[in-house]
This record gives sequence, C-alpha cells and structure tokens, in this order.
Amino acid sequence: MSHHLLTLSPTDVLFFRDGRPMEGSSCGHGAAWPMPNVLSSALHHALRRADLGDTHLHRPARNGQVFSHDRDLKGREFGSLQIAGPFPVANGQWLFPRPADADLTKSSATTHRPLGTTIDGAASSLGAKLRPVVNTRPPSKDKAEPWLSAHAYAAYLQDSTSPDENHFFQDNQIFAAEHNIGIGIDPESQSQDGERIYSASYLRLKPHIQLGLIGQCMDKGACGKSADLDLIVRIFPNSGTQTHILAGGQQRTCSVVRSTQEILPLPRGATITGTRVRWTLLTPAIFPELKISDKNPTAHGGGWLPSWIDPTTLRVQLKDPQASARGHEARDLWRKRVASLPAIQATLVAATISRAIPVTGWALTDNDNDGHASEGGAKSTHLAVPAGSVYYFQCDNKEAATALATALNWHGSPPGTSIQNRRSSLMGEKGFGLGVCSTWNFHACSGAL
Repeated sequence: MSHHLLTLSPTDVLFFRDGRPMEGSSCGHGAAWPMPNVLSSALHHALRRADLGDTHLHRPARNGQVFSHDRDLKGREFGSLQIAGPFPVANGQWLFPRPADADLTKSSATTHRPLGTTIDGAASSLGAKLRPVVNTRPPSKDKAEPWLSAHAYAAYLQDSTSPDENHFFQDNQIFAAEHNIGIGIDPESQSQDGERIYSASYLRLKPHIQLGLIGQCMDKGACGKSADLDLIVRIFPNSGTQTHILAGGQQRTCSVVRSTQEILPLPRGATITGTRVRWTLLTPAIFPELKISDKNPTAHGGGWLPSWIDPTTLRVQLKDPQASARGHEARDLWRKRVASLPAIQATLVAATISRAIPVTGWALTDNDNDGHASEGGAKSTHLAVPAGSVYYFQCDNKEAATALATALNWHGSPPGTSIQNRRSSLMGEKGFGLGVCSTWNFHACSGAL
C-alpha cells in the first residue's frame, strides 16, 4: 500500500515561523497549528538527509539545455511526495476542523443554510447570483469547539444525531502556546552575536496529542521506468529503532511511527441524494489570481472563489471524472479528448468562508557545491481559504450532482483507500485543497431557485 499514516510525537516544543517579523512586540506567530506546507517541507528535508542516492531527478531544461547545478537538481528531487495533514491525533483518534456551517457547541448539527427566498441583489454585497448563508438558530455568545472527531464529522455529513460531548475538542485540549526570549547566533562562532534579541512563541502539544500525516512518495529510482520504490518506507522503516524528523524551525525534533491501513482515517463523503452538493474543506485551499493567457481566456480574481469556477456565471468548469479518466491512450490524445468534454452541469449558489489565512514561511540562506547561494528571508505569501469553509452547489440533474461529488471528494468515488482529488490550485501535493461532499437544504424555502 502506497499511502502511509505517520504520527509525529514532539520531543519538546515546536516552532513554526511564518514570514512575519520577530522584533519588538511581535513573536512570529509560531504557536499556531502548522500549515500543510510546513510538514511537507519537513518530509522533503528528511528524504534529502537520508541520502538515498538512487532516486529519480527531475532535470529542468531551457532551449534544449539541461541544467547541471546542484541547486537545480536538489530542488526537483522527490517530486512524487504527497501528503495530507497535519491533523491532531488524540489517543489514536484523528480530529478535523469544524465546518463553518455547524456552529453549535457539543454538536455537529448544521446551523447555517443558504437562504431559500430570493432577495434584491442591490441589498446584498454578494450580488444577485449568490445567496446569503443565514443562521437558523437564535444568536449565542458560546463559541463552538474548533475540532471534531471522525465520528462527529460523519454525523455532520449525514445530517444525523450528534455523538456525545467527548467527540468535540477545544484548542487548549490539544496544544498550548509558550513564549520565550531568544538571542541571535553568529553562524561562524555558534555563539551569541551580541546584536539580536527577539521574542518567539512555541507550540507545545498536550501529552496525549500527536501530529497525524498521510504520506506517499513512490519513486522510479535512478534508472527505473515505473514508480515502484516506496521512499516513505525507506526513511521510516520502524524496524525496532525509533525514527526522528526535524519539524519546523530551530531544529525541533519529532519521533515518527509509520503504519498502514486499507481505509484512510479521513471523513468520507455522504451519498448524494437530489441535485444539491455541499463541499466542505478539510484542509486550506489556495486560489491565486489568474491573468488572461492562452490557457486562461478570461481573467479570474482568485481569493475565496475556486479557480475552476467561472467568475462571471459561477458555473463549474470541472469535467466528469469517469468520462475524463485516462486509459491506454497517449497523453496528447487524452488531453485533446478531455478538452472537448463538457463541464459538469453545476452552479455555485452560496458559500460560507472564514477569514483568509496567510500561507508563507521563512527560508535560510543556502549554498550548493558550486558556490551558488540562495537568498534567505520571507517566502512569497498566499492567502488561503481556511479549512472548514463550505461551498454550496446546485446541479442541473442527479447525474451531474454525482459527478460533482466524485470530482470534489478527496477519495473520489472509491471507498477511501487513496487520495484522488486535491482541489487547491496551488500546493495540492503539499496537502491543500482536500474536501468532502454531502447534501444540503435551503432555509425556510421550498427549494426552488
């Protein structure tokens, strides 16, 4: 089996620095739950440090000339690495972010629904094409727990009775923030540089909490033609010795235990009945701005709106996964055939989305064997749609609804043995854009559009 479950147990506090400064009163915001790209980078570095030697190298070319610098090669090793997570694991139980439309304490019941009656578009900032999502319950100051167990998440998807309160978790049941003062280190003398003093926040997991990842990295090898070399097994053999990995900044370590199971522990989509599909994000997603080009005949603003939705008509542009599956045909012929297929007949009618979260990081300076240096500093910043955000679609018929759910569910239509779909336009391989589908109903409306 190529998908592996990796549970990481920190040996101390963890430090996840983003691109924001750590000077004065700013502490770098390192105590937040880590973003998927942070753990993806940790696995990349673990693969490099393992010095596997016989792995496939993706060599870029420009004008027929193949680059030979170590840096060009190093940046393109392990291109088959894909992850999902990290998710909290409490005593073996995987936890997931609470959906934005289920805002009731100790419950996974749906509390927010799209308004069933039409309103004047001029009276809403959403415009006439999108319906507002309204709270169906009386207002309350109680803040719902941000984490649900898989059992509670399944109840949300099935719109069934919520389990008992032991399936809902507050942040303080999972981790705590610790703040410390640090000093700058001179890289040559490895002692205090006498100049920099900074404040930093650290993440300390509770004793019964681990970081849960799903990882896959099947490699061709240096001379192979088929990807049958499992690199995850090679770096995490679990052969009686404890394996460690560096996670985040400041050389913080975690012990890693690898396991496999046929069905992955992520929530699986509900059976779609009718013509409405609700897509709920399990992980953040990034939809960048797209400018007009040969591949993009119309511009797309990105942001909260997925790149695979037409910004003018709000029609879905994805193709039916069953019809677009590739058989034994050549790649060029397959691409032409898929391009000629009609899009799934569905329209986005509503969405409930929390505040965007910045996805960034901090890169250290580095030198390769030829003396080529990379500049350190803050990485490019993207604004991601947070996990738990919900999109509501109205499909033209039942067949289109089934096709859309198959295209959006992380597991597609199979029973959940592998990750089929990552619907983030950027960093899907790093764990962004995993979602799960269910049905939905209008609030106080017959349901007719």
